[in-house]
Amino acid sequence: MRFTDIFSPFLAWTRASKKADTIPYPYKDNPGSDRYRGFHKNDIEKCIGCGRCHDICQNEAIDMVKVADADPEKGDSKLRPMVDYGRCCWCALCIDVCSTGSLSMSNTYSWSTFNADTCKYVPGVDSRTWDDSEKGYRQDNEILGWAGSPRVPMTVLTPEERIKGFEEVVKGYSMAEAVVEASRCIRCGLCVTACPTHMHIPEYIAAITSGDIEEAVKLFYDNNPLPEMCGKVCTRQCETVCAMGYQGEAIAIRWLKRFACENFESLSEVLGTDLEPVASGKGTVAVIGAGPAGLSASYYLARMGCDVHVFEADDEGGGVAQHAIPEYRLPASGYAKQMEVFEKAGVNFHYGKPVTPGKFRKLMKKYDAVFAAPGLQRSSDLRMEGADLPGVLHALYFLKDDPDKKNHDLGDTVLVIGGGNVAMDTARTSRRLGCRVIVSYRRRIEDMPADDEEINEAMEEGIDFRPQTIPARIEKTSTGLRYVYFKAVMVEDPDGGRPKPVKESDEEYHLDVNTIFLAIGQAPSLDFLPLEVASTLKTRWGLIEVDENQFTGVENIYAGGDVTPGAGDVVTAVADGVRAAKAIFRKVNRNG
Repeated sequence: MRFTDIFSPFLAWTRASKKADTIPYPYKDNPGSDRYRGFHKNDIEKCIGCGRCHDICQNEAIDMVKVADADPEKGDSKLRPMVDYGRCCWCALCIDVCSTGSLSMSNTYSWSTFNADTCKYVPGVDSRTWDDSEKGYRQDNEILGWAGSPRVPMTVLTPEERIKGFEEVVKGYSMAEAVVEASRCIRCGLCVTACPTHMHIPEYIAAITSGDIEEAVKLFYDNNPLPEMCGKVCTRQCETVCAMGYQGEAIAIRWLKRFACENFESLSEVLGTDLEPVASGKGTVAVIGAGPAGLSASYYLARMGCDVHVFEADDEGGGVAQHAIPEYRLPASGYAKQMEVFEKAGVNFHYGKPVTPGKFRKLMKKYDAVFAAPGLQRSSDLRMEGADLPGVLHALYFLKDDPDKKNHDLGDTVLVIGGGNVAMDTARTSRRLGCRVIVSYRRRIEDMPADDEEINEAMEEGIDFRPQTIPARIEKTSTGLRYVYFKAVMVEDPDGGRPKPVKESDEEYHLDVNTIFLAIGQAPSLDFLPLEVASTLKTRWGLIEVDENQFTGVENIYAGGDVTPGAGDVVTAVADGVRAAKAIFRKVNRNG
């Protein structure tokens, strides 16, 4: 035995007179370092309730809870993270992956309480002394890159290739590319809140991630019978609220839908018994118009057992979306495959059958309900001197007249007045026909209602944009037409609306062109309605007003699509048709 072994117990007593090493918490302030991982904070205005923090936590220390008096809304679940410090290990993974960067940590780590329940709280909602702390751990997405990531790039034709013809611009994902892109989805479901049809987006993206394309397609048809059309021209409202888009790029939801629609063998095999005829006897319904709204309503009514008859003035269905959107955006090759679904579902189509007031009266007597979805078939007029001159054409009628197949002599220079998708489609079509193209728009480019993709691609293709130009008049010249305009300045709207274009001065400017297209919108035509019905309906700006079930207020008459107020896009029309189908079925069968 060594000497120290004998005397060490006695030496320990020398420490009795020393002060304790332990700091007397919580009575003495001892702040953590500037980047210390202390208690959680949450910027409640930035949080969207995506639940990514909950999913990443390996200790199950975070629950998503509803905040009092806060209902879910577009892009925000209104759920907020509640932290349990009985489980938290302060790893800060929740901070690193926070989609919006709302979560952070204070450098406060001392908290004394006699109530164990207070060890659970909702940061940003439950007040804490460290809420205003400027120090503590913060996300650094530039270093880690966990909160956001870029989308898998889509293969597209170059601008030089595009303007040579009407080949589809977007080439689509390969299987490998689609799987990688789909795997970026965090399954938060916020996209569903923004989708007018509330499609099962997280579920079908998960199916694509696992390579199960047929399952994805089945999920499409649960509440959208036009997935391929939407996969190519949808306004993708879902992507605007994607949690991955706050610090990276939104999931390419539209392109993934398109990918699945183009990569299965047979729709009949995929849908199986869902395409077998359903025994009718659940009521009779007449549908006016075979556009997206009419097609959607007819499909689901037929699936529920109604005898459905669709009356369409054109020789085939699809509406303005199918017949006015150019081939380079929406090829006609997918049309037959889509229409097969409706025919096999038992929908009866009557093409070349325009509905007149007399015909409408007969439909009201013969059928249990009528769903009016004729779309907007008429181009709006521009009230301006010279708008009726030869060479001044309506863009909508031009697009519907197969410009890729017919010889349209537009001359060397074309001017398009307008800033919507019809204006962009007309400008880009004219460019493909070999013209120099100018777009005149009253407001700024950022104010244009056209999709950003359409605008950017038009610019890439060499189209000349002239924003803040107010039309004055059109004059005839020896070589064509002269477009006279004023330059505009933008004036803020005191009521909070869009800035208004106002003449900068009375000085006039002009452009000499060969053809001018009017693309200032489409107008409704209610000429198919009998006077006794039209006088009873409530209308606004010539559009039929409806309730949340697409009911017009006139017994057994429903309406939807572009003839009713709304976003005026394909997916909104589809949603109208789905809602109408459910409401009509309940009414006809007295189930609601």
